[in-house]
Amino acid sequence: MPAVHHKLLLEEALQDSPQTRSLLSVFEEDAGMLTTYTNQLLQSLQRVFGAQSEMGLATEQLSQQLLEYEKKNFALGKGDEEVITTLQSFAKTVGELNSLHSELANQMADSMVFPLIQFREKDLTEISTLKEIFGIATDEHEAAMVKYSRLPKKRENEKLKSDMVKEVAYTRRKQHQASLQYYCALNALQYRKRVAMLEPMLGYTQAQISFFKKGIELVSKKMDCFLASVSTMTQNIQAQLDAEAETMRMAQRELLSVEDTVYMPDKDTEPVNRTLIQKAGYLNIRNKTGLVTTAWDRLYFFTQGGNLMCQPRGAVAGGMVLDLDNSSVMAVECEDRRYCFQITSPSGKTSMILQAESKREYEEWICTVNNISRQIYLTDNPEAVAIRLNQTAIQAVTPITSFEKRPEGSPNPDRAKPGGVLAGGSQTGAAPEPEDLIAPGTPIQFDIMLPASEFLDQNRAGGRRTNPFGETDDDCSTESDDSLLQQVFAVRFLGSMAVRCGNNQEVIYEAMRQVLAARAIHNIFRTTESHLMVTSSSLRLIDPQTQVTRISFQLREVCQFAAHQENGRLMGFVVEGRDWSDGDEEGEPSFSAFVFESNTEGEKICYTISLAKDITEAKKDPEALAQLMKNMPLTNDGKFLLLEPEEGDTTNGAGQEDLESEA
Repeated sequence: MPAVHHKLLLEEALQDSPQTRSLLSVFEEDAGMLTTYTNQLLQSLQRVFGAQSEMGLATEQLSQQLLEYEKKNFALGKGDEEVITTLQSFAKTVGELNSLHSELANQMADSMVFPLIQFREKDLTEISTLKEIFGIATDEHEAAMVKYSRLPKKRENEKLKSDMVKEVAYTRRKQHQASLQYYCALNALQYRKRVAMLEPMLGYTQAQISFFKKGIELVSKKMDCFLASVSTMTQNIQAQLDAEAETMRMAQRELLSVEDTVYMPDKDTEPVNRTLIQKAGYLNIRNKTGLVTTAWDRLYFFTQGGNLMCQPRGAVAGGMVLDLDNSSVMAVECEDRRYCFQITSPSGKTSMILQAESKREYEEWICTVNNISRQIYLTDNPEAVAIRLNQTAIQAVTPITSFEKRPEGSPNPDRAKPGGVLAGGSQTGAAPEPEDLIAPGTPIQFDIMLPASEFLDQNRAGGRRTNPFGETDDDCSTESDDSLLQQVFAVRFLGSMAVRCGNNQEVIYEAMRQVLAARAIHNIFRTTESHLMVTSSSLRLIDPQTQVTRISFQLREVCQFAAHQENGRLMGFVVEGRDWSDGDEEGEPSFSAFVFESNTEGEKICYTISLAKDITEAKKDPEALAQLMKNMPLTNDGKFLLLEPEEGDTTNGAGQEDLESEA
């Protein structure tokens, strides 16, 4: 194998010996390997340059993103002022570093990538081009020599020989020139490749050194104190986090150490709080999904002032569901579910059925809605008023004989409270004592199917039900007198009890107080809605579903009636009966008070009863009846038009067969 020289000899280019060709192949192989390596090195350098350019773009985006923190306005941004100031300082520093990174990227492009690209495009491309030219010249010279070698020896043609000699000389000169240029380029490539390999790395290193120098100046002069303060701040925040984490771990351990009854529904150990004026918690609400189908949804309910609010999961705020002022609440049976209660608006048009999780929640929700409906929250000290009302309810079921006697003529403190006794407008002088109105320990009847008096005889008169309050056969003999007046009111029976007198409205107010107090103390919130029909001869309580008369009173037996002066939806009346227990043929007079809650003003019911009594008296004198009919408006069928119908309400002045509740 011939010795490898470090360059091609130009003197041997014309001879083009095999030794020269062999040495040329070594140079060509070296140039090919150099081309491949140069391409790979250029890819690596371009990747470094691309990363540096991306670094500049990334730092610029980072600087902008740090400034965006202030614009987010976090809802839980307590203590973020110091963080915002620090991030603004960091954004400024990152912006300065970004300028350094951009400058470094430009230096890399000029001193690292560009020299190698120039070497590849200029030197290596030139070698490739000269190689092709040298190959073509060699092929042309070989072809000319083949033609020259075929000249005939016997018949020489001087002209042909001369042309061939000129052609060989031309191709040989051309090959010689191409080989000289090619050899020179290959020899020069051995030096240029060394420069081409070193120059990019020199530029890269110088650019990095310049970057680091400027960075050190930036950090050492401007950021030493800043970084120290930021480090101290992060350490303080971490210390606060550690302390808070320890506090939360202790709180978690304490909260998890409770008994299992805390997680069990309907296992409340705390007593029911009946003085609440605010309440919040999850309830199930019944929604109609079709004509006969319903669905229950578990939602979060809370009271706000006099409104019942509802807030679904994930909602930012709650929305009003129902206005609780003057609303009514009662327990109901619904779809075989426990702890259901119904809230009804004052007009009766809107109602909803809710289900509590436990008995305690069930009772507290009913008491809270009841307290809010009385508008206790509008007083100066609603908590004290609620506590006082609760104490009043407890006293109401305590035997009256245990009360301390009030000085004669002193006002009754219960009169100033919702549900308490209110003096009638016609009463003057000292208020009667409660024991003078109602006997101490008198039982209260909450069932509308049975009256409050103790004498019933449902089998007397051949199976016909006789009125326990002294109704005679003549009292029920006809209903023809009802044609002049028929008015229906939707009412809920609250209770009835025997009273001592029937000539004083105070007895009705005292009966209201004791009935409401007894319901509150004994958790009796369920009521049954009925239709109270007032006619010119009787009062009848009718089942709205079956239209069956539950109980009936002759109008002349109603000796007193009144509406509550604070809660306008409460009304009551006193019925006079006869007690034959002493053997007296005429019987001793007995009185029973009945208390109702209506969907309309109780004064309207009282006005209707008063008008019915006027009609009864006017029937005795035709002239008086005619004068009464002239003064009162009449319906198209000749009946008395008692009340102007409220918006959306249905008045039964025409005596419709289907009695609808005003609710």
